[in-house]
Amino acid sequence: MTLKHVLLVLWARRWVVLSVLLATITTTAVVSLLIPKEYTASTTVVLDVQTPDRIVGMVLPGMMSPGYMATQMDIITSDRVAQGVVRLLKLDENPETRDKWLEETGGQGTIAVWMAPGLKKNLEVSPARESNVISVEFSATDPRFAATAANAFAQAYIDTTIDLRAEPARKYAAWFEQQYETQRERLQRAQKALSNFQQETGIVVTNDRLDFENQKLGELTAQLSLALAEGTDSSSKQGFNQGSDTLPEIMRNPLIIQLKTDIARMESRLQELSEDYGVNHPQYKSAASELASMKSRLRMETAKIAESISTVGRVSKAKQAELKEAIEEQKKKMLELKSQHDQIQILSHQVETAQRDFDAISQRLTQSQLEAQTVQTNVSVLTPASPPLKHSKPMLFLNLVIAVMLGGLLSVGAALILELRNPMVRSIEDLQSALGVPVLAQLSKAPVSMMKKKEGKTDSARPSGLQTDAMAGGSYPLAGEA
Repeated sequence: MTLKHVLLVLWARRWVVLSVLLATITTTAVVSLLIPKEYTASTTVVLDVQTPDRIVGMVLPGMMSPGYMATQMDIITSDRVAQGVVRLLKLDENPETRDKWLEETGGQGTIAVWMAPGLKKNLEVSPARESNVISVEFSATDPRFAATAANAFAQAYIDTTIDLRAEPARKYAAWFEQQYETQRERLQRAQKALSNFQQETGIVVTNDRLDFENQKLGELTAQLSLALAEGTDSSSKQGFNQGSDTLPEIMRNPLIIQLKTDIARMESRLQELSEDYGVNHPQYKSAASELASMKSRLRMETAKIAESISTVGRVSKAKQAELKEAIEEQKKKMLELKSQHDQIQILSHQVETAQRDFDAISQRLTQSQLEAQTVQTNVSVLTPASPPLKHSKPMLFLNLVIAVMLGGLLSVGAALILELRNPMVRSIEDLQSALGVPVLAQLSKAPVSMMKKKEGKTDSARPSGLQTDAMAGGSYPLAGEA
């Protein structure tokens, strides 16, 4: 079917086309005027995703994700928000609504759950392009109710975001409270174990005590070295007892030096007296007696010094034994103190670990408790809804435009269906296609008056299978399936 044939069909059945088109437009206009008018109120909310959280002090990573806005839109259109709207507007307290709920559900469930899907049907949520603003629109037959419901959806959404944040925080807070008590008991046990061990050992400051004992061990070792040196020196000197006059202690002794000097002077005087008076002279004898006394005293002093060297050797050996025993005791004490020091270090580390865990749990508990009690959210109402002055539905002009388009399609479809059910020859091409013979001539359309006058004459010249009105109008009904 060519475009020309379609146009010829539409023109031939123009009354059908006009009737269907006018019927569609009229029906649309009547329905648009009869259906109740709907009013759409709109409110906008803004989401702050850049300001740090006032409790944790940082921007939450979930707010920066690409699906954050889509998640918020799903929250607004959720049943939980719709049920919150029912409670905010107290729709469940309406007697008529309650009776209808009882009639339909038999009292099963709650009114809020039953009304939520109906409210969501009149809700439309759309985000702004390249911004964090969400538009919330609600349609109703009452403009005031539409505005009230739109604002209620915004408020219920804000309340829901607070609940969604506070509800997990309350669960975390309850769990952290248990952990807080557990960590507190652990810290107390660790502190008590450290305190008891310090009381048993008498160690308060481990490092100072260990340094003191280490210094004491060093002093004992130094004393032992000195005693060993003294003992060695004394032993070497005792080997020279036969020639004790050559010992350094004797030779450097002031009294020995003085006695030797006096003896030398007395021997010189005795020599002089012997030459002058002889050995029997009383002065000589007196000088000889004094010289003998000096020599006796020198031997005694020399013997004392030699004995003192021997005594020093014996004392040194006794001191060495005592110092060695003291050093062994000090080493044992040092090892015991080192073991105690290591134990205290372990206990102190346990206390520090318990304290660190306790502080971390305490901080998280405080944060969770603050989040559980928070009434702040990153959502704010940007523009509250107000009762609209004009209705949004039905849109008469738009409906008429749609009716014209739809009616045109229906009318064309009706004309084509009628043509298919009762095909007619609309052009020379249709005739050639139907009969399969060439067209030799084409008769022009004659006036109706002339056709009436020549009606009798034309009956005998009419081709077989063609109607009179077809000759007048240029349309030829098909004879059979040819």
